[in-house]
Amino acid sequence: MKWGISTYSLYGAMKSGRMDVFEAMKWMKEAGAEHVEIVPGLGFDIHEEGMPEKIRDTARELGLDISNYAAGGNFVAASSSYEEELEKAFRHVDAAARLGAERMRYDVASRPPAEATIVQFEADLAVIVKACRDIADYAAARGIVMSIENHGYHVQSSDRVLRILHEVGHPKFGLTVDIGNFMCADENSVAAVKKTIAHATMLHLKDFYLRPASRPPGEGWFTTVSGNYLRGAIFGQGDIDAYEVLRVIRSSGYDGYVSIEFEGMEDCLRGTKIALDNARRIWETFGQP
Repeated sequence: MKWGISTYSLYGAMKSGRMDVFEAMKWMKEAGAEHVEIVPGLGFDIHEEGMPEKIRDTARELGLDISNYAAGGNFVAASSSYEEELEKAFRHVDAAARLGAERMRYDVASRPPAEATIVQFEADLAVIVKACRDIADYAAARGIVMSIENHGYHVQSSDRVLRILHEVGHPKFGLTVDIGNFMCADENSVAAVKKTIAHATMLHLKDFYLRPASRPPGEGWFTTVSGNYLRGAIFGQGDIDAYEVLRVIRSSGYDGYVSIEFEGMEDCLRGTKIALDNARRIWETFGQP
């Protein structure tokens, strides 16, 4: 198991000018991270001349693995054509290859909650599967394992991502399992992780506070598919059963990369560091691997 941090977690600091992506990576190392997950377009431009190589070289100097490259598009509700979306995806694969990443998550479909019905999902499935296969083929030729994440409402529940995984049937295609995102589809994180962890190529740890639709909590919250309310929390402090989720993960034998994703209202540096420390502390309560 290697513990690390997604650059997404420090977007607030990068957006405000408090640090750039290179300073963020240095901070991650000092915070105890063993790897960094790169999320382009949040605080830096991955397509800037020489940027992938600069990030790659900085990671090497710091002793951080580049665990995963997490980008995305939308093949089912985009204004551009399939070919244009595919070209954009290929450009991200090329960036991941220049980073030296061996894993890449690419979102291929997203719809707002009102449109994210099972009927619409079935109607979109053929396009989703084709996009995943095309990107997986291109990525595999460059030594990269592609994955989708339970993300974007339309492809959020465990059954839907498993259905896509089965239909794609590609040897270099798997799942980025985000334990928190299942809640956006009103799914219990423990149950969903049990169903999906065997197919994980990458793991995201995040946490949420959950409130029912009948009790609007005010500013800072967003809604799930059924209208319940979520707000980002420090991992281990929200309403996910962090102990049971990590017990399930440990029991599964997963021994890959784990990224902290922080999106709470606290200062992003403090929230991310506490989340990473909590994850390690809870993991260690189960004894030595």
